[in-house]
Amino acid sequence: MQKLVLLIVSILFLSAGFANNPFKGTNAIITSEFIYQKKDVSFPSCHASTIAEITDGLIAAWFGGKEERDPGVGIWTSRNLNGKWSIPVEVANGIQPEGNRFPTWNPVLYNAGKELMLFYKVGPNCADWWGEFVSSTDNGNTWSKPVKLPKGFWGPIKNKPVMLENGELLCPSSTEYNGWQAHMETTMDLGATWKRTGDLNDGKEISVIQPTILVHPDGKIQILCRSKSKIIVTSWSSDHGKTWSRFEPTLLPNPNSGIDAVSLKNGDNILIYNHNNPQIDWRSRSVLNVGYSKDGIKWDGAVLLECDPDIHAEYSYPAVIQTKDGLVHITYTWNRKLIKHVVIDPSKLKMKPILNGLWPED
Repeated sequence: MQKLVLLIVSILFLSAGFANNPFKGTNAIITSEFIYQKKDVSFPSCHASTIAEITDGLIAAWFGGKEERDPGVGIWTSRNLNGKWSIPVEVANGIQPEGNRFPTWNPVLYNAGKELMLFYKVGPNCADWWGEFVSSTDNGNTWSKPVKLPKGFWGPIKNKPVMLENGELLCPSSTEYNGWQAHMETTMDLGATWKRTGDLNDGKEISVIQPTILVHPDGKIQILCRSKSKIIVTSWSSDHGKTWSRFEPTLLPNPNSGIDAVSLKNGDNILIYNHNNPQIDWRSRSVLNVGYSKDGIKWDGAVLLECDPDIHAEYSYPAVIQTKDGLVHITYTWNRKLIKHVVIDPSKLKMKPILNGLWPED
């Protein structure tokens, strides 16, 4: 009976949020692989991946352990050299100087040129965590000792920072101890000193976290955020991220799930998100999509990365970058068991418009 109910709910979900034959756009995918196999690691659960380009390839990181919130959860990395991912290694954990150990969360990689930075959070939960980072001068082969961020700063909370023309590293951040509130942090010296904006929302009327940054050709900066409003919301800045407009809704669904985006070299934008119908299940992450936009406002369907009829499946917390060769690299959680890596050639994308918030038909 339970399986029958699940099947009926799944069919209703697909008919409400997707066409019978959804547009897939898979011709643009040139690589789809798991970064590691379960036999190669000691941890059963993983989540919240991040990816960066390094001198001789790629590096990815995520948190892994018994389960989210377990004190034994650490930050793991794997490097892709000559097209092959290395066996993952743990490079950071939540062990404090006094000996207590806390779970780690949401790593964020950023290649600053002379050094590679790895930000992450430490603490018993999302409301009480704090920010730390380690750095590497040899492309992630070895890492420094952890540096704890000053009180009131968390670093990039889930998604990668962006280097502005004035040399500031703009870090999208948020907190969850007084409702969901987003803010922006900046550092001019790669984490030695920090500044931050005030909260961009009140956490009550508007509740948002985990901004991702787009930088447009006209100099305007846009953030897209996960929200409790069941839609992705957006805000804009015309002064290098110092002040921001009031959050406004997009037409894209957000079933309580993390997103990430990147501005491409040609000025267009790519967004990775779960185009699930949040009216069916507020927490469902069973579909993972690539959206494409020229202006950050109107979005087209580009690629359907995952589409599982089981609404309890999870393909989530994506990260996306564009490498020097123009290819787009995406990593994401695959059912909390593995981290998947997908490479897309943007020149092969064939988009279809998203109308009335519905993913297009094939």
